[in-house]
Amino acid sequence: MANDSSGFSKKPNSPMDSFARVALQILEPYRKRFDSSFLSVLPSLGEDSTVRQAIAYAMQSGGKRLRPAIVWMVAEALHSPIAVDLAAVAVEFFHISSLITDDLPCMDNDDFRRGVATTHKAFSEATAIMASFALTSAGFELMARTPIPQERQGAVLHAAFSTASRAIGLNGLIGGQQFDLRPQGFDEKSINTIMDLKTGALFEVCFVLGWLFGGGVVAKLDDLHRLATHFGRAFQIMDDLDDIEQDKEAGKKVNYALLFGVEEARNSVRSHVEGFCALADELSLGESPLVTLASAMRIVVG
Repeated sequence: MANDSSGFSKKPNSPMDSFARVALQILEPYRKRFDSSFLSVLPSLGEDSTVRQAIAYAMQSGGKRLRPAIVWMVAEALHSPIAVDLAAVAVEFFHISSLITDDLPCMDNDDFRRGVATTHKAFSEATAIMASFALTSAGFELMARTPIPQERQGAVLHAAFSTASRAIGLNGLIGGQQFDLRPQGFDEKSINTIMDLKTGALFEVCFVLGWLFGGGVVAKLDDLHRLATHFGRAFQIMDDLDDIEQDKEAGKKVNYALLFGVEEARNSVRSHVEGFCALADELSLGESPLVTLASAMRIVVG
């Protein structure tokens, strides 16, 4: 169960491939916006060096930029007058940082990602580790630089930094990677915990940053957590359905569809999408492209 499916489809005519056709149309303008925003902040990462070159390499090696797009979509749904570009780039910094680490020989030991050499193969393990750390710290810096009205600054920054720091730590991405490498069990509760930590935690950062920096009230953060949980689980289970054959061949057990059956996996995707759409409507996000993305997951699983 990888924490990244931003390349979406691994094979034609699969659930993820069908989802990709819808997602690509929605995400393309956000991908272009991300590319422009990233280039504008690249100089702030310091003078040109091997580590900065590794960062640029990792950041430009593909992906549809789903996570920064969520930040923009949420802020747009709130009709935010404030640019959230830096926050959107920050969440992708956190995301790519985690992928660089996941690919290392001591973790998933991957030589390629999205058809190109992984960062540690293109540079070195030491450089990849430094690039990962640099991206994480730079993500927090970009969050701090995101403009916020002075009267909301304290509450927003406290909530945003608390959410992000938890999401990339032991109660988020790192904890999820630990459980993925050494599962504590294969019951539904254990698998949901891995999904929520390794996939859902970073989605929560996306929803929360888009909401907070877009003008949403701090009091709704519990709802944002539930929203991200629905989206993250639906997304990951759909990915597990896509990976079922390759995970079976590899002997990988942490796959929702393999553990509980294809039909149960499909039912779970449907249920989480319904929960997401209902809650999005309550939060006045019902007209957002996010709902179209979520609904596409429900359609492709049948």
